[in-house]
Amino acid sequence: MNIQKLKEWIKTSENIVFFGGAGVSTESGIPDFRGEEGIFKTVSEYGVRPETILSHSFFIKNTEVFFEYYKKHLLYPDAKPNAAHYALAKLERQGILKAVITQNIDDLHQKAGSKNVLELHGTLYRNYCIKCGVVYDLEYVKNSKGITKCEKCSGIVRPDVVLYEESLDEEVMGKAIRYISEADVLIVGGTSLNVYPAAGLINYYRGKKLVLINKSVTSFDDRANLCIHMNIGDVFEKIME
Repeated sequence: MNIQKLKEWIKTSENIVFFGGAGVSTESGIPDFRGEEGIFKTVSEYGVRPETILSHSFFIKNTEVFFEYYKKHLLYPDAKPNAAHYALAKLERQGILKAVITQNIDDLHQKAGSKNVLELHGTLYRNYCIKCGVVYDLEYVKNSKGITKCEKCSGIVRPDVVLYEESLDEEVMGKAIRYISEADVLIVGGTSLNVYPAAGLINYYRGKKLVLINKSVTSFDDRANLCIHMNIGDVFEKIME
């Protein structure tokens, strides 16, 4: 059974890296972007596609609409970590898991106890003034009306996420590449591996224990050493029994 084989690989490994996508958070009630009930398909009241609203140019030109959308559709402060988040945090505490690399912009891995989390697309839980650089938490943004302004210089306070048209952080990408290239076991979960350049990180893995956990088939399934088509939370719950 594939889950049993994964359990054995984890038990005998000293260097596991996890690379996760939206499917890790959907089980906590946070919708993904491209799924059947995803954000990109369910929001239409603004007259433009969500991808456009979440672009750098739209943020600059239509800042008020950007903030209205951001606060209404992207914030899920009451979401709780699920079995996958807690299992990964436990493996890290045991010294087996070296890093969590995530495409998600929530903080569920941190809430579950993970320490070494590389956020490829940033996080909604960290915001900063584009004028003076002062950092603000999510509560500050939630409690503000309209465009969030800096209390020190009145500059715009934006979420520390990678918008469309913006580049991924080179330092974070560099760390992710290093961890993946050195891993004994690479577990990829909750992602269709369709979003680049993040999906391209899998190409840096040099080992022979590539595990893909996703409900649907991915274009990388034929390259994996182990494929499990299940909810990722259910898989980790069985692994940690």
